[in-house]
Amino acid sequence: MRKPFPPKHGPKTPLHRIKRAEKPQPASLSGDRPKALAHTPDPGNDLIHGIHAAVAAISNPQRRIVKLWATENGFARLKEDGASPAIVPEIVHPRILDHLLTGQDAVHQGVVLEAVPLKQPRLDQVARDGLIVLLDQVTDPHNVGAILRSCAAFGVKALVTTARHAPNETGVFFKAASGAYEHVPVCRVTNLSAAMEELRGYGFRLVGLDSEAPISLEEADKSLPLALVLGAEGKGLREKTRATCDAVARLDMPGAIKSLNVSIAAAISLYALTH
Repeated sequence: MRKPFPPKHGPKTPLHRIKRAEKPQPASLSGDRPKALAHTPDPGNDLIHGIHAAVAAISNPQRRIVKLWATENGFARLKEDGASPAIVPEIVHPRILDHLLTGQDAVHQGVVLEAVPLKQPRLDQVARDGLIVLLDQVTDPHNVGAILRSCAAFGVKALVTTARHAPNETGVFFKAASGAYEHVPVCRVTNLSAAMEELRGYGFRLVGLDSEAPISLEEADKSLPLALVLGAEGKGLREKTRATCDAVARLDMPGAIKSLNVSIAAAISLYALTH
């Protein structure tokens, strides 16, 4: 009887005991997971991100900065733009900033800061010698931020919006405003029509913007003090707001489309009113 041949490679190891080689993890997944923040932002404070917005906030003597997080590149850009924060920044990985701004769809550019909110004026404290802008239920923070940026560019004295049906001062708003929030007061009122009547009592002329208006903005009385009233996209000015205006004017446009995004319309209108 023949003896069985010995196995060529020794006894077989059961499959469940074979140790598989571990797959190497990329650095972004293995060592750079967002860690727990040592400092949790106060929900009542402003959380500002983006280079321009952060530089403006740091440079504003009225601002009290609570905390500054930055990547190495982000902090270098702050210094290049002349910002000199009074507090030492916490240098972090970009993913920490992503984690900090979860849910805000944010492009932080490597900088996030926490600051105490600015004290804003009441309507009776707004300057009465120039141009102001009123918003009638404009709710998109990107649009409101962009409008505020145009207000800063054209020397507008204040932006007036409602307490309800208007965006809060979020990171998205600050980013869109690109630092303008540090230069233009934002006044919130309970009732826009009542606020318009109050402004009329202070000598303001109220001009609403509407694509179907009977006169062009060029034909409107531009004497100061003047309040430009803008409505939400789609709905435009509400009936009572429109009726409270001293005049309603349109932007004359030669092309096929006669209406614009409200932030673009605001910028063009402010240019027309200041030149």
